[in-house]
Amino acid sequence: MVERGRDKFQKAKPLILAAVRFCRIFPLRIRIKLLEHYRGMKGTKGFVIRYVLLKSIAKHCGDNVSVHPGVYLLCPQGLSLGDNVSIHPMCYLDATGGITIGNDVSMAHGCSVLSTSHTYKDLNLPIKDQPYQVQETAVKDNVWLGAKVTILCGMTVGSGSVVGANAVVTHNIPANQIAVGVPAKAIKERG
Repeated sequence: MVERGRDKFQKAKPLILAAVRFCRIFPLRIRIKLLEHYRGMKGTKGFVIRYVLLKSIAKHCGDNVSVHPGVYLLCPQGLSLGDNVSIHPMCYLDATGGITIGNDVSMAHGCSVLSTSHTYKDLNLPIKDQPYQVQETAVKDNVWLGAKVTILCGMTVGSGSVVGANAVVTHNIPANQIAVGVPAKAIKERG
């Protein structure tokens, strides 16, 4: 039987946590720069380095968090990640306003999770010059985000839900739903 990543993590956890404690002696800005530097590193070494740095930066980072190569984390100190989270290549997380991701969440490649948005109400001011809003975005426990899902600022995806590929979440998704489309709509309940 093939050993799962979470089993390997548990075996190496004491060493990993020692590396996290060591890493915390460096200023936050240095750790963030190192996380950016190692963004593309492949293999087990890359996974471990990214995890150690993220664990030392994020609000919370649970066990067995897998950040694949090519993931962009903007304002990683605003992230809160549960246990057994996998974030696949080409994902983009903007945690400026705060992002909370629960336990057992899988984000397929190319997902975007946003916690900021531009405002556009002032007709006398170019949109790019208008203030932006920040609002926490949440992905609850046991969620699967299909390839290229986009979750907009302030939205919540409920526990046990599946969001289909290319969906754009513009409204909260209740628990245990299968949601698809642009904008994402729940089409049926799981189970």
